[in-house]
Amino acid sequence: MSALGSSRTGYDAIKDLYEEKRTFTGRVVFAAILCLVMIGLLAMRLIDLQLVQHDYYTTRANDNRMRLTAIAPVRGLIYDRNGALLAQNVPSFVLDITPERVKNLNDTLQRLKAYVNISDQDIARFKERMRKGPRYRSVTLRSNLTPEEVARYQLNRYDFDGVEVNAGLVRNYPLGESAAHVIGYVGGISEADYAKLDEASYQGLSQIGKSGVERSHEDQLRGVPGAKIVEANASGRPLRELDSQPGSSGQNLYLSLDAKLQLVAEKALGDLEGAVVAIDPRNGEVLALVSKPGYDPKLFVEGIDAKSYRSLLEDKTRPLYNRALLGTYPPGSTIKPFMATAALNFRTVTPDTAVYCSGSMTLPGSSRKYRCHKRQGHGTVNLDAAIAKSCDIYFYLAAQNLGIDRIDEILGQFGFGSQTGIDIPNEKGGLLPSKEWKRRVYKQAWFPGETLSIGIGQGYLTTTPLQLAQATARVAMRGQGFKPHVVHAIADPSTGAIAGVAPEPLPPLTGQNTDLLERVIHSMEQVNMFPGGTAYRAFKDAPYSSAGKTGTAQVAALKQDEKIAPTLEGTPKHLRDHALFIAFAPVDEPRIAVAVIAEHAGHGGSVAAPVARQVMDQYLLGEVRYGVDASAAAAAASAAAAAAAAAGETLDPEQDEDGPPVHDHEDDAPAATPAPP
Repeated sequence: MSALGSSRTGYDAIKDLYEEKRTFTGRVVFAAILCLVMIGLLAMRLIDLQLVQHDYYTTRANDNRMRLTAIAPVRGLIYDRNGALLAQNVPSFVLDITPERVKNLNDTLQRLKAYVNISDQDIARFKERMRKGPRYRSVTLRSNLTPEEVARYQLNRYDFDGVEVNAGLVRNYPLGESAAHVIGYVGGISEADYAKLDEASYQGLSQIGKSGVERSHEDQLRGVPGAKIVEANASGRPLRELDSQPGSSGQNLYLSLDAKLQLVAEKALGDLEGAVVAIDPRNGEVLALVSKPGYDPKLFVEGIDAKSYRSLLEDKTRPLYNRALLGTYPPGSTIKPFMATAALNFRTVTPDTAVYCSGSMTLPGSSRKYRCHKRQGHGTVNLDAAIAKSCDIYFYLAAQNLGIDRIDEILGQFGFGSQTGIDIPNEKGGLLPSKEWKRRVYKQAWFPGETLSIGIGQGYLTTTPLQLAQATARVAMRGQGFKPHVVHAIADPSTGAIAGVAPEPLPPLTGQNTDLLERVIHSMEQVNMFPGGTAYRAFKDAPYSSAGKTGTAQVAALKQDEKIAPTLEGTPKHLRDHALFIAFAPVDEPRIAVAVIAEHAGHGGSVAAPVARQVMDQYLLGEVRYGVDASAAAAAASAAAAAAAAAGETLDPEQDEDGPPVHDHEDDAPAATPAPP
C-alpha cells in the first residue's frame, strides 16, 4: 500500500498541469491566428477579385464569352469613262482558319479534305499567308466554295475548332487581259506590305493592291474596316452576334479609259508585241493604254502557284512587262517633227531651206557614210518634203547644225528623258543623252557622229510609248500640255457624290511659238493626207484631218558595205526593226493623240500607222472604217521587203513606206545601239 502510494505520488510530482495547459493554449492561439490570417488573405483576395480588379476580370470573362471580329470593308469598284465595269467584287464562300484556335493544324487540314476539295496548292498558299501574319488573324484556305462543299462542312463543323465558312467578296476583272497593265490586280498582303502599312487600316483584310490603279489608288479603294461582337461558348464556338459596327466601303474610281477603244487598239495590234497609247491632248486623260501581250489578273487574286508564275516570268514575250510605261525604244523617225521644231526655233533652217539628198553623206575628215533609207536619195527637199518622205539626210544636217546641247534643250521641254508622272506606278523616263551624261556614264567625250544619230532618233536616245504620246499631244496643243492621268473621277458610294480629277497643266514650251509649231504640223499633215506621205495609204480616205509621223527604229546597225537594209524574212526576230507611228486628229481641234510601237515588225507606215488609224476611227467616228490588221500588215511588209531585197532594191517611201533609218557612227565613236526593251 505504501509502495503504491509512493508510486502515485511520484507520478503526480512529474505531471505539470500548468505547463500542459499553457502549451495547449498556445497551440489553439496559433491555430486561431493562422486561420484568421488565412481568412484575411482569402478576404483580401476576394476583395481584390471582386472590387479592385472587377473591371479587369469582367473584361477577361467577356473576352472568353464574346469575341471582337473585324469586318472587312467592301473594296471600291473601277469603271471606265462610260461606266463599264473594269474591276468588281463577286460573292463567294470562303473557308477561313484561325491558327491559334487549332490544336493540330496538319491533322485539321487532312480531315477537311473529306468535305472540301483542297489541293496541295491551296495548303501551300495558306501556310505562306499564315507565316506572314499573326496567328490570331484568320487566314483563307480556299475561296469560291460550291454550295455542296458548304453544306458538307456545315454538317460536320462541330469537329473543327477554329475553322469557319464565311460569305465574302472576291475581286474579279470582267475584261480579263484587256487593260490589265492599267487596272492591275490585288494579292495577298506580304511581310513587306505589313512593314509599310498601318495594320489598323487592314483589320479583316487579307489582300492589297499590287499593281496598276489597284496599287496607286489603294487608299481610296480599300475602305475602312468595321467590327462585330460575337458571343461564344466555352469551346469558343460562335453562338450569336451581339453587336456590330459596319465599316465604310472604298471609293469607286472612274478611269479615263474607253473600254471599247482599248479593245479596238488591242485587236488592231493583232499578234504583235508592242504598245499603243492614246491621250486626249485637251486634258491629258489617257483614253487607251495597251501593252501586248497581256496577262489575266485573276491568276493573282487567289495567289498564283510557283509553276504558273515561273512560266509567266520565263515567257520570252514578257506578258507581265508594261511596255507602254517601261518599254524604252529608239524613237526612230518619229523624233523628226521635234527636231524640226528645234531647228526652226534656233533658226538653223527655215521652212524653205533646201537640202540635196543623194542617199548618203559624210562628216568632214571622215570616210564613214551616213545613209538615207532611200539609197538613191530624195533629191532636193525642204521641210515639208523632208518630214513627209522622212528624209534622213535633211535631219542629219539639221542635227549637225544644232549640236547636241540645243537638241537636248528642246527635246527635254517636250518631255523626252523624264517621267511623265502618270498616276500608275513603275514608269521609266527613257534617255535623253547629253555631253555631261556621256562623260558621267562612259567617261568619254561626245562625238559628232553621235549627234547625227540622235537627229534621226537612233543612238543613245530612247523613249517610252507614253512619252511619245505626251510629246505628240503637246505638238497638237501648239506647245501647251497636261500631265497624263488615268483616273477621271472618284465617287463616294455612301453619298453618291462624284468628284472629277482636275487636269494638271504642264509648263508651256519656252522659246517656241505657235507659228513654228503650226509649220511643223503642216508638214506632219502631209505625212497622212498627201500622196507620197509615208502614212498616206492608211489615212487617205479618213473623213477627218490628221497629222502624223512614221518611224522605223533600228535594233542593229548596218555594216558600212551593206547596200540595203536587212529584211524581216532573213533576220532573227530580236534584230528586226521596230515599227512606230505618232499622230493626232483633228488637226485644228485635236481630240486624240496616239503613239504606236510594234516590236520587230518592220516599217511604221505599213504596220504601225494602220493601228493608229483604227484607234482614231473608233474614237472620232464611233466605228472602225479601216480594216488592216497590224500583224497581217507586218507579214505583207516582210514579203514585200524580201522581194525587194531579191531584186537588189529597197522600198520607196513615196510608196507609203517609211524605210529603216541608218545608224552609223564616226570611226572614233563606239556604236550605241540600245538593247531591245
